Amino acid sequence: MIQIDHIGIAVRDLSSSNELFRKLLGEAHYKIEAVESEHVTTSFFIIGESKIELLEASDPESPIAKFIEKRGEGIHHIAFEVDDIRAEIERLEGEGFVLINPEPKRGADNKLVAFLHPKSSGGVLVELCQSMK
Repeated sequence: MIQIDHIGIAVRDLSSSNELFRKLLGEAHYKIEAVESEHVTTSFFIIGESKIELLEASDPESPIAKFIEKRGEGIHHIAFEVDDIRAEIERLEGEGFVLINPEPKRGADNKLVAFLHPKSSGGVLVELCQSMK
């Protein structure tokens, strides 16, 4: 089964963006988490059965910093929750998708993650994620 897990939004300032989204959604974020391997700090908001993930760069050379420098703040990726990330990677590679991460790695929110290259997915950065047990 595949379902939308979250939408990732690149932001310059996590504190002010948390306040903006608190006002917009009427609820505070439930978690802030640093992902050192990606040089990013994340903040999560629950929206029904999905989430919004705000991403602030913790290093000027991080992918998020480069994204914001090139495109500005805004939607960075869409993440789909899968039951078996390795099987889904294999299936998508068989369908011709190019993976940025051919092996899943530890991500935020207690997930294993892998990204599809946007050039193979209609210009959209797609994250696959699987909850770690």
